[in-house]
Amino acid sequence: MALSRFCPLIFAIPLAIGLAVGASTPADAKGDLSIRCKKLPELVLGTDNAGYAVSQKEYRLETGKCYKLEIKSSGRKEYVLRGAEFFRNMWVRKIEAGDVEIKATHLYELEFENESEADLFFTMIKTGTYKLSAIGLESKGTVITFIVK
Repeated sequence: MALSRFCPLIFAIPLAIGLAVGASTPADAKGDLSIRCKKLPELVLGTDNAGYAVSQKEYRLETGKCYKLEIKSSGRKEYVLRGAEFFRNMWVRKIEAGDVEIKATHLYELEFENESEADLFFTMIKTGTYKLSAIGLESKGTVITFIVK
């Protein structure tokens, strides 16, 4: 009599385990979001003689896709790039600057004091329109817009 009460459990537990394991097989995975990043058009800061213009005013992105953004500073100005909402709504894979690879969970700002470059590898996690701008140079046009669908 006691065994008959547990009979349904004897079949239910292996079935539940089988379904859980089968539901998360690699065959169902859509791929690793952190690899095969799409290279975006290069972003150059200070493309004009005054050092305020940028090579790209706008980027159109999609959530869930990995991107590589190569940022180059002309060295004409000091560029401190901030974009709280932009950085808050992305997953940062890594940043490469020179021979250094930086792994961080989020960013606050990127600062370019001289002629230099950094590669940002990231995935947007939320739709919206975000601004990335150089502190103190916004009114001069050093602003980049990211439209994320």
